[in-house]
Amino acid sequence: MSPSDHLSSTFAALADPTRRAILARLASGETSVTELAKPFKMSAPAITKHLKVLQRAGLITQGRQAQWRPCRLEAKPLREAAEWVEQYRRYWEQSLDRLDNYLQELQSKEKKHGKGKP
Repeated sequence: MSPSDHLSSTFAALADPTRRAILARLASGETSVTELAKPFKMSAPAITKHLKVLQRAGLITQGRQAQWRPCRLEAKPLREAAEWVEQYRRYWEQSLDRLDNYLQELQSKEKKHGKGKP
């Protein structure tokens, strides 16, 4: 899968608030599917569908230890998404810095020409 495909599946998985809540819970450590499902008012098959989306995106892994099926957060896709978003944050910061400099220049010119006085 290409990097952009990974990003697409990561962002698609993150688009749902239930899946984001599941990831937030897993950030505290691995837990069972049963424990993950407790806070949600939805059926076990619905939770399973959310977990499969997260697994396909590479955001979680699910093991099997007898009756216990632990889920674990996989942070690499989140890091890749954060790095992708970071380049745009830097772009907007630089754009806002240029705008701030321009506004300061305008204010300075107005003060020099006496337009800032009441």
